[in-house]
Amino acid sequence: MNYKIVNIRTTASVDPVDSVLIIYTGGTFGMAFDEAGSLAPFNFGRVIDRVPELRKLELKITVISFPEPRDSSNINYTDWQDMAYIIYENYDQYDGFVILHGTDTMAYSASALSYMLQGLNKPVIFTGAQIPIGSIRSDARENLITALEIASAKNGGVPMVNEVCIYFNYYLLRGNRSQKIRSSTFAAFQSQNYPYLAESGIEIEYRQTYMMPHNPTAQLSLKRNFDENVVILKIFPSMSQAAVESFFKIKGLKGVVLETYGSGNTMNFPWFLKVLEKAIKKGIIVYNVSQCSGGEVIQGRYETSKRLNNIGVLSGGDITTEAAVTKLMFLLGNEEKQADVRRKLVIPLNGEMDN
Repeated sequence: MNYKIVNIRTTASVDPVDSVLIIYTGGTFGMAFDEAGSLAPFNFGRVIDRVPELRKLELKITVISFPEPRDSSNINYTDWQDMAYIIYENYDQYDGFVILHGTDTMAYSASALSYMLQGLNKPVIFTGAQIPIGSIRSDARENLITALEIASAKNGGVPMVNEVCIYFNYYLLRGNRSQKIRSSTFAAFQSQNYPYLAESGIEIEYRQTYMMPHNPTAQLSLKRNFDENVVILKIFPSMSQAAVESFFKIKGLKGVVLETYGSGNTMNFPWFLKVLEKAIKKGIIVYNVSQCSGGEVIQGRYETSKRLNNIGVLSGGDITTEAAVTKLMFLLGNEEKQADVRRKLVIPLNGEMDN
């Protein structure tokens, strides 16, 4: 891929010690009004004209842009591979990384990269905007500036952040714990099942108790494979038997994220349980997650979920749907044995669920 690479010149009086690589994938962030008054992607090499505050940062900043900006609705696993590979190839040259990304699928991408970048010991901060950078009231400027500050922050020479995160509207969230829950306010993202990692105010206040610790002996490795043969089945009242049966007959299907009620409950109709049991016996993995944004699956708490344990449905605990889908795709793509996939689905790989 022919990436566009631009070095941002700040007014630092001396050569900056700290460096951050920005990966611009597209999204609302990089839109501006053209001469006709329509929104169109702008030349990100001129970002300093849009965000002059960048000149005041004591940072070496490099921007790598995707050749064509991606609407985040079109993001797929090959884009995750590109983002992760850029970080892997440039890992030793920069203190941190900021990924500018559309908000609609940001939580999916952040979750995917948290699994791919194993042994990560530097910050990878996703951010974006609800209003284009070309608008007067855009949230893009604050999100970018603070994301850069977090990506370069150190304590005693050690990075403050050592994981994949989302920074948005004054809060730093663990990437694989985040969900987009609003489309009409600046507070687009929330982490219902895990505390925020930092809050930006007059100062940036870090909550190190909840953050991944720095591991000085860790070595970064990259796992790139994903298996696309995964789907989400969200249950609802009066689902028809024919619809569910046809769903599990999808050719090549390997995994299903089953979005259930409350703490993991489903209807206990004999036909429904029989369909699940038959699919599991055929080798299809069924992974139970809650429809509630702040929910946790506890299979067996109620009568309606006891049978799920017996037929081999796996509990996702307090994992989000975004983290569950990407985790299932990732494990199916990288593990040779289904037993290993099943074992790793119910334990945290990188902080995406409680133990």
